[in-house]
Amino acid sequence: MNRLIGLIISIIRGLSVAVSRFPLTVACLGCAAVLISYMIYLDKEPDLIIQKLMFTFLLGAFLGIAAQFSCERFERLSRLRVFVYTLSALLAVGYYLILLPAADISFEIAIRTLVAVFAMFCVFLYVPSYRGKYDFNAVALSHFKSVFTSVLYSGVLTAGCASIIGTIDILLFAVNDDAYAYMMTIIWVLFACIYYLSLLPRFNSQDAGELQYAEYAAQYPRFLEILISYIAIPLLAAYTLVLAVYFVKILVTLTWPSGQLGAMVLAYSAAGLILFILSSRLDNRFARSYCMIFPKVLIPVVIMQLISVGIRLDAYGITESRYYVALFGVFSIICGIFLSLKPISKNGIIALLAAFFAIFSVIPPVDAFTVSRVSQITRLESMLTTEGILVNGEIKPRAEVSKNLRIESTSILSYLENRSYIKYVKWLPDDFKTNKEMENVLGFEPAYTDNNSRYFFAHIDMDKPFNISGYDICFHTNLYRTMDKDAQPFDFELQGIKYQMVFERVSPQEVQVSVKDSDGVELVGTGLYEFTKTLSEIENAHKKALSPETMTFDLEENAYKLRIIFENINITNSSGSDAGVDCSLFILFGAPD
Repeated sequence: MNRLIGLIISIIRGLSVAVSRFPLTVACLGCAAVLISYMIYLDKEPDLIIQKLMFTFLLGAFLGIAAQFSCERFERLSRLRVFVYTLSALLAVGYYLILLPAADISFEIAIRTLVAVFAMFCVFLYVPSYRGKYDFNAVALSHFKSVFTSVLYSGVLTAGCASIIGTIDILLFAVNDDAYAYMMTIIWVLFACIYYLSLLPRFNSQDAGELQYAEYAAQYPRFLEILISYIAIPLLAAYTLVLAVYFVKILVTLTWPSGQLGAMVLAYSAAGLILFILSSRLDNRFARSYCMIFPKVLIPVVIMQLISVGIRLDAYGITESRYYVALFGVFSIICGIFLSLKPISKNGIIALLAAFFAIFSVIPPVDAFTVSRVSQITRLESMLTTEGILVNGEIKPRAEVSKNLRIESTSILSYLENRSYIKYVKWLPDDFKTNKEMENVLGFEPAYTDNNSRYFFAHIDMDKPFNISGYDICFHTNLYRTMDKDAQPFDFELQGIKYQMVFERVSPQEVQVSVKDSDGVELVGTGLYEFTKTLSEIENAHKKALSPETMTFDLEENAYKLRIIFENINITNSSGSDAGVDCSLFILFGAPD
């Protein structure tokens, strides 16, 4: 019992020290927790201002950590700690002012923020070891152990608190379901993050006690040594062997992969580099062999990946994902060369290079977004010019074009529209919509296909009335393929008799809709997929709103009537994980008189 009390007191003391050591970070975490709690209370999509504040607090938290480690590393900055923190806070405020005019949190804003956060992480990981002041591998190991310990403690705490809340709900009184969300916010946003910070030593301190704790934090626990040396390294070696066999297959068949290799090698490179850093402080045969062999193996593996990416870029142009895959490939090759030539004490170059490449990827005009936008616009213009549709910057519509041109043009225009890049295409209207205006502007209708996938979308003409005579009640609901469980049933009452409208997802394509009585006996029911398939067979159904009659089907069983009126339908036919049907619909039910 005394040990437990001592542990709790130690954790509380560590948390209080972390609060005083990282004040800006803790303040940002506290504000983020308050905003998350407010969003839970509202139970709806957060307003734009809240989203912008969340991104600001995320960046501010990492700025605060980088500021503190900089103050601890550089004696001159330690005397100007207030100034450094003020500057960091002003940078966070400046970032918010940059976000303020934005109409929404676009994909570009989100990626730029995450890249900036990653760069900050690399910076505060590297700063304590700047100019050999401290061993970078020890810093990285301390961070890894701190994260692992914090996640473990937070996971146990979450399970315990959830059990307590559940027990109170069952045995004492009803507890609002939001209690779980509030609990998770407190534990994972506040406790987990602050506890992680409390475990980080002062790497550059001159205090004997602090230096002793830093040495302790950089020691390898036996279980972690076993995990790295005898589990992770052999698994990565097996993965390397699989890649090697696959590369031999490529060289024999001269058939290059169609895109899947980039992500696999990227994950392999990232895991391999992290494992390289963690194993650098180990002194056993597996770790020493890995540190000697991995950098040399990494180079040819990534070269093969870059060849594959180059083929994709030549065929389909640059997008943000391909940009980052290629950039990470270049980063991996440089790291492989450097680590093959330099001792493991110089591993800090990995973090430094990672921060450099991250910043490089968001600075115009070489950033991922500018390069991708220019690439796709140039590719579209080249295709249309070749077909004689775009002549001297003017469009000359043509109806008779190849299916491949329709597919590629639709894909590129959809990409540009989703990224809000249409405004950069001078020969298109600023408000151009691919689905609605492509045929009017270019002369040919859009075509949607992706390898073996086929997409279909239809929506009802809401300007026309639909018939509800003969029915007693109407429901509106949305059914998505990504739902992990069935939609909530509707309980209702007609003429003193209780009924329940039930939705059962049978598969990503099929949903069973039925009405049951108070005893759970089905009175009338039907699946939706067969009818949605008939709609997808209607020629040019995606080009215009369909009449209510077309989007409606009726069912009658035992004098009970069911009418399904689809508001919109989105179908993906493929063999992949994205296959399924999403829809919004009105359901009318009529009971016998």
